[in-house]
Parts: sequence; C-alpha cells; structure tokens
Amino acid sequence: IVAGLKAEGGNVATLKSSQMALNAFGPLLPELMGGSADLAGSNNTIWSGSVDVNEGTEDGNFIYFGVREFGMTEICKGISLHGGFIPYSATFLVFSVYARNAIRISSLLRVQNIYVYTHDSIGLGEDGPTHQPFEHVASLRLIPNLEVWRPCDTAETAVAWKSGIENSDKPTVLVLTRQGLPHQERTTEQLENIARGGYVLSSTSAEPEALIVATGSEIGLAVDAANNLSSEGISVNVVSMPNPGLFMQQELSYRESVLPSQVKARVVVEAGVTAGWASIAGDNGRVIGVDSFGASAPAAELFEYYGLTTENVSQAVRDSLAQTG
Repeated sequence: IVAGLKAEGGNVATLKSSQMALNAFGPLLPELMGGSADLAGSNNTIWSGSVDVNEGTEDGNFIYFGVREFGMTEICKGISLHGGFIPYSATFLVFSVYARNAIRISSLLRVQNIYVYTHDSIGLGEDGPTHQPFEHVASLRLIPNLEVWRPCDTAETAVAWKSGIENSDKPTVLVLTRQGLPHQERTTEQLENIARGGYVLSSTSAEPEALIVATGSEIGLAVDAANNLSSEGISVNVVSMPNPGLFMQQELSYRESVLPSQVKARVVVEAGVTAGWASIAGDNGRVIGVDSFGASAPAAELFEYYGLTTENVSQAVRDSLAQTG
C-alpha cells in the first residue's frame, strides 16, 4: 500500500495524502472507526467507506463529534479500551491543546489512538496567529509513549498511518499540512527507512560536508537548498526526520549512518519552535524555525517573512561550514 500511493500530480497537501491513505487502508480494516471535531471536511477524515454512526445504523464507522476536542479524544480512548476497534480523531493542530490531558492519559495508559492534526503551521495562511500552531509539535514530542509524525509527502504520510495502525500499545499523532507539498523520489531502501523515523533522503556525496535536517513542509526547501549548494561545489545530505523520537530509538550504527558524527556543519529547519533540535544541530549547527506568533497573510509570504526560504537555509549551511572550518 505504501509503495503504491503516489502524489496525484503536482503538489499534494499531506491532509489530502492522509485521506488517500485512509482510502487505501480502510477497506482492509473494518475495525477502523473515527471522526472529527466538527472539521471533517477540512481534516479530510471522511473516506470512501465512511458510514455515519446514527441511531439505526449497524455498520457505522464515522462519528461527527461536534466541537468538543477533549470529549472526542476521551470517547476514542474509551472505544480503544473497549477493544475490537482502532479509533482515530481529528482537528486542527492548534486545537490539540484542548485535548491535551486526554492525549497525555492515553499515552500514560498506552492506549491505541490515531490523532489526525491538520493545518500544522504558518502554512495555513490567512487565518492568522490564532490558528497557526508553533509550540504544539515540540510539546507533543515531549509526551512519553506518544509517536509524533510530521510527514513531508504522500509516502511518508502512508508510513505514518501504517505506524499508527500497528501501534497497538501507544497513541500516534499525525501532523499534516493544509498547503500542497512536492512528492519526493525514493529508492526502495529509502522507502523502507521512513519507518525508522529519519533517513537520508537526498545525497550528493558519500562523504558530505554538511547536513540539512528537516520535517514536513520544509523538506522541499531543504532539497532545493542542497541542490543550490551542490552547484557551488558544496556536498550536502538532506535528512528527512518525520519522527525524531522514533529515530533516536534506532541502533547507534543506523543513527551514525544518517547523522555522521564527523559532519559538524548542520542546519535543522522546521516551521515551529526551535526548541528541541539542539542535540541534532550540534554546537556548530543552526536551527531555523519560528519562535513567535504568526500573522495573517498567504502562506508563501509568511514563509518568506519568517526566513523559511531556500536562500536562508543555503546561507545557514555556508555559515555553519565557515564556523567549523
């Protein structure tokens, strides 16, 4: 299923990729039951086999929870504890704070749940800072036993869904974009390594001079920056790290193959707070992110304003290289 899911031409928002994954996995999983906190159309959580849970229906598998993020999350926890179902629930990422304690207790109890959180950054655009999450991904990553995925395209989104379906002893968070993202080409080995939480997506040399580590919507600009630097004779590996917590659980030899300790020039880029990335960037690295509330403007303008650009990432690599000598 994962290998078969491809971008449907052009750029695809990962919330759309999530719906594609649901349409692929759903027919194989009659136990899959989910819904949304009054945002089903925006979260793309309705799939081709969805049947509303109403009085009189015997095969219902989709719940319209209404605007009650905490209640929705608690209901899904109860469904999971009852047994026989794999529950998923959805809302905008910024509203996940309303369900925070329910998420935490689900993690404490190791209850299977799949949390679909969309509109994940300044990329949602004109809704402005009230709807643009910044610290949310970092804070969710701090919760023990909680798998947090921020995929960059359809393939990574499908792997994240697969992980959530298979995680019978813990909840899983999918952090998804509103804006379209480019499909990334991969070898079979790279496709398999997505499940490790981090892997080398693009390599211009067996012995790179620098690394760019990114997640989600910033992978595209990381790849563009690496290509620009390559034209200047600077070899850069791009590391996609959709699940840093899972990556850090991998064996040391694999982590070393992805983040060679001898490569000190590193740049991490993610459209969220920079806290939490220091251990990956290292002493001579740079972390590019957003450590303030956003603004109301089209996504492209916001990314430019906050420095999430190809040239800014390229310059950060040059600066890191200069510092490392």
